Amino acid sequence: MLKTARRALLTAAVSVAAMAALAPPAQAVDPIKIGFGMALTGGLAPNGKAALLAMQIWEEQINAKGGLLGRPVKLIYYDDQSNPSTVPGIYTKLLDIDKADIIVSGYATNMVAPAIPIAMQRNMTFLALLGLAANSEFHYPNYFAIAPTGGPKPKQAFSRGFFEVAKQQNPKPQTLAIIGADAEFARNAVEGARELAKEAGFKIVYDKSYPPSTADFTPIVRAIQATNPDMVFVASYPPDSVGMIRAANEVGLKTKLFGGGMVGLQSTAIKQQLGPLLNGIVVYDFWLPIGPYATPEALEFLKTYQAKAPAAGVDLLGFYLPPFGYAYMQVLQQAIEGTKSLDQQKLADYLRSNTFKTLVGPIKFGPDGEWTEERVMEVQFQNVKPNDVEQFKDPKVEVVLYPPSLKNGDIMYPYSEVKK
Repeated sequence: MLKTARRALLTAAVSVAAMAALAPPAQAVDPIKIGFGMALTGGLAPNGKAALLAMQIWEEQINAKGGLLGRPVKLIYYDDQSNPSTVPGIYTKLLDIDKADIIVSGYATNMVAPAIPIAMQRNMTFLALLGLAANSEFHYPNYFAIAPTGGPKPKQAFSRGFFEVAKQQNPKPQTLAIIGADAEFARNAVEGARELAKEAGFKIVYDKSYPPSTADFTPIVRAIQATNPDMVFVASYPPDSVGMIRAANEVGLKTKLFGGGMVGLQSTAIKQQLGPLLNGIVVYDFWLPIGPYATPEALEFLKTYQAKAPAAGVDLLGFYLPPFGYAYMQVLQQAIEGTKSLDQQKLADYLRSNTFKTLVGPIKFGPDGEWTEERVMEVQFQNVKPNDVEQFKDPKVEVVLYPPSLKNGDIMYPYSEVKK
């Protein structure tokens, strides 16, 4: 009897073990999927890849703390190739195939704008990374921009520093040439510059656009020079900015103030590539590790980012876009934690109603999802030497001219004399 009972118990134990082995494994918690396109190739890639690394640092850190809502976070992204035409398909795939819980934008106005209609159609809350007045035509209430071009007139905020610097010069410049690409970002930037120029009483003697595919800027610079302007405001993306500066140097552009809205001059690789050709250029910037921006949190982030940058093959310093790439994940995190939800409308309502503590400072959203205040700097490159990355680590070669609260040096003026 005892042997029979033992045999029965053994048989039962084996059966239980066998069933356990055949049973499906316990389900892991599904991640919160955050989907976006990002410029990983093409003209915007140097900045796009740097932004992605910053987002991945946030992803790694938040998952090390247990994720959000008790779930890990997973970034799902596709290369938009710096091409706006790829964007609608990417976001449709993210929502229909990948079942993304949240969508955010890739980098730059030209990539943000074509994604907004997708977000509108699906009633998705949409955080955008450095879109210049991208919502000014749509007025989508659930759009929120992570860009210092805030205030009631973001198009003007982008170029305000350029014209404020111009007005302070003696003698004051009188005439202005405006040139920009025929694309979303440049059109918005040029519109703001045109409005500010008229308010200040500057006479516009040249105002044209060029196709985004333009490769040779020498004819454009020669046409600008023929009008003999005191100032030249350029709204361009990185490849165009480089082409325009090289053409200006080749032609020997004579003007008092040159620059304004050149995207790309904030990138370490482009700074190193152009070297002394940058000297004298006055251009916008959004963030540098100076003054109130150089917080312990920001410097710690830069330390982490710069340690990872060489292996990732991205901007070695990370002063321009990475802080904002990290900040817009911080804003999203705080909204999710504040609502304890992924409900799109709850997130949007929370984003509209609160101030967010971020790496780049406090952010509060106003009309059309823009920041309630603008925080755009105007800097001038001075005494840049060739083939030297180290000079950009402590940005003494980028003198802040505007706003007054951050001003740390004086302009070298006029541009034509600085270049000699």
